[in-house]
Amino acid sequence: MVRSSQATTYTFSSSPYFDDRGPHGYAQPITERVNPHSRPIVSYYFPKGIGAQHYGEHHPMKPHRLTLTNALVLGYGLDKQIHNIYSPRPATQAELEAYHDHDYIEFLSRVTPQNQAEMKQMIDTFNCVEDCPIFADMYDFCRMYAGASLAAARKLCAGTTDIAINWSGGLHHAKKSEASGFCYVNDIVLAILELLRYHPRVLYIDIDIHHGDGVEFAFYHTNRVMTVSFHKYTGDFFPGTGKLDDNGTGLGKHFCLNVPLKDGIDDDMYLTIFKTVIEDTVTAFRPTAIVLQCGADSLGCDRLGAFNLSIAAHGECVNFVRKFNVPLLVLGGGGYTIKNVSRCWTYETSVLVGASIPDELPVTIYDSFFRETKWKLHPPLTGRVENQNTVASLQRIMIAIRNKLRYLQGAPSVALQEIPPDLAGWLEDEERKREEKEEERSTATAGESRED
Repeated sequence: MVRSSQATTYTFSSSPYFDDRGPHGYAQPITERVNPHSRPIVSYYFPKGIGAQHYGEHHPMKPHRLTLTNALVLGYGLDKQIHNIYSPRPATQAELEAYHDHDYIEFLSRVTPQNQAEMKQMIDTFNCVEDCPIFADMYDFCRMYAGASLAAARKLCAGTTDIAINWSGGLHHAKKSEASGFCYVNDIVLAILELLRYHPRVLYIDIDIHHGDGVEFAFYHTNRVMTVSFHKYTGDFFPGTGKLDDNGTGLGKHFCLNVPLKDGIDDDMYLTIFKTVIEDTVTAFRPTAIVLQCGADSLGCDRLGAFNLSIAAHGECVNFVRKFNVPLLVLGGGGYTIKNVSRCWTYETSVLVGASIPDELPVTIYDSFFRETKWKLHPPLTGRVENQNTVASLQRIMIAIRNKLRYLQGAPSVALQEIPPDLAGWLEDEERKREEKEEERSTATAGESRED
């Protein structure tokens, strides 16, 4: 048989991996490795395979944005400036049930696209409809991102890292016994509960365009967690909560702050109110750990958003919080124009490690995603929506927040009764001997091991 010399050999893709950028340059990756003894120590969590999960063809939530983010982080060489990179183990069912109801987690572990018809009643009960569809490997996806947030929180508690980053986390809408707003398991609540085992006071800051209702609700009754959410509020914009005068209740009264904003807020206005509110809150509450949810749907041009924030301003919020030098857990969240989400979280990774990166993007196999904006890290995203906020309206919010903070009268104590109920039970469980736990699980191994 004679082979034709004109035969064309194809790889699995007939199009080139990398774009020809012509006159547009590209970033050279950082090659210098971070000094392992330098501070702050930064740990980066990326569960293997998490970017391959898929909510559905037309669903706005695209976990693929995590793959894009990781590709840019590695392309810039930021991995050389990160002390520790982990692919953490998935959370166990028991760990998820530290906050969530057993029946709900049991449902998540059993439901699949194949059996959802016969589980329709439970699907309705647990709100896994429309925004929160049943998709393949959904439970594994939840365990992955929650496991990463828990691992990051434990690292902070151990004092072996100063900043922990998990861009796959930050799913702030999930409730104790139902899904909400693309979120099934609330990894933020689980991570804060973990932090409370060591830290007396945790400050939660949320810069997603949607109100962080799931986290606020979980800690509405405690004074050991202060929640501060900056979000769009109209009364009917999802989730419809987050009024200025929502305060918390019982021991948690005045430990819940909401900053309701209108469409089109720009960089200057946002940074002014963010820095003022956070500075005052840190001074009054004196947190021993901070959790920062960096939802990127607050950027301009987001598919579901309506703000005018640039990537630089979003990153400046992260930088401002970093400068308090308090143990810091940084999480992802919303963000539905995935090329901008990945640029934003890559830039914020550089901010957290203290590295300067150029505006030109590095060469990656995802070049085609960024072709339209000439492969830039900071494309123009501002000025697309009319700014309905005024200096006077923001001033009123800042005055109201300052008045609320006066009620704190110093940082709260840490009496045992102030520990959130779920955590108190967990601590009680931790005090039992290993053998007692084995007996409870099964008599098969009881008595076969001992603690001297």
